Amino acid sequence: MVGIGPFITIPGFLAAMHGPQALIAWVIAAVLVICDGLVWSELGAALPGSGGTYHFLREIFGKGSSRWGRMLPFLFVWQFLVSGTMEIASGYIGAVPYLEFIWPNLAERLNSWQIPGGTSTLAAVCCLLVTWMLSRRIEVVGWFGIVLCTGTLITVATVIISGLLNFNAALITFPPDAFHVDGQWVNGLGAAMLIAIYDYLGYYNICHLGEEVRDPGRTIPRAVITSVIVVAIIYLTMNLSIIAVVPWEEAMKSNQIAALFMETLYGRQVAIIFTGLVLWTVLACMFSITLGYSRIPYAAAMNGDFLSLFARVHPTKRYPAVSLWTLGLLTSVFCYLPLQIVIEIAVTVRILVQFVAQ
Repeated sequence: MVGIGPFITIPGFLAAMHGPQALIAWVIAAVLVICDGLVWSELGAALPGSGGTYHFLREIFGKGSSRWGRMLPFLFVWQFLVSGTMEIASGYIGAVPYLEFIWPNLAERLNSWQIPGGTSTLAAVCCLLVTWMLSRRIEVVGWFGIVLCTGTLITVATVIISGLLNFNAALITFPPDAFHVDGQWVNGLGAAMLIAIYDYLGYYNICHLGEEVRDPGRTIPRAVITSVIVVAIIYLTMNLSIIAVVPWEEAMKSNQIAALFMETLYGRQVAIIFTGLVLWTVLACMFSITLGYSRIPYAAAMNGDFLSLFARVHPTKRYPAVSLWTLGLLTSVFCYLPLQIVIEIAVTVRILVQFVAQ
């Protein structure tokens, strides 16, 4: 849940409403997400089991005993292969500008080597590398996850602490028409909320592991709602910390906002080191989300609700090989799309097919 999101979306978020008044969207999105979280909480408490939406649809509509019980889980997994992999691809696409901060001539260098696709191909290769890292026994994958998660916590804490220690409230200014509500303002609010919801995605992850949760009737609702509130506070603080150091007019034009933030405070050398932490965070986020998502088509196939091919596991390492590598390959293809398109498709499909249906 806490990952690469804000580091790649803050510029677009500010640009959506052309100013820091876009923070209103964070609050409204948090309220909407809490409402949806209550739905997840009720379903997770009443129908504890692994698989999240797939499991809920299967239980509610009668498993394999009815037409809807067979069709809805099947359709959900198919759309998930698009929305889920689009969501993962957005992280790799958003990480490319940070690589270019460390190596300013990266795109030109790749072109000189005649690598087709340039930086998009680099993002796709990184995706396949993470997929290869996940092709291990779950015990090894667990140790990878712990190490990567540590880097994520350090990165987020560094931004918040550095921003609060150097907080300049004078930089948080509003344009003259910041709160003039008209059609353009409402459209901007909607665009900012779409980005905010994208950053919140993951508050329901505990529902994917319901079978492994102790006392799910109490634990799942607490975990979902607490996650939304805590992450909303972290993200709001992070946004304020950044625009109180980097003027929002400059921040909304940068696709390397975290690096620019550290460069403004401590210079380029420190910013380069910190950019390494941002890339570490990307790796951690993509690692964990790919791990979790790869189990959904596998679980559906094991229950006979999806193509049986996806139920195959590696003969010795016992991971769902077909499901994992299908997600990895699809994600690598989507790495060639623009970031904004990927985010919009991932969130829109997820809302229409998954959240509204629930």
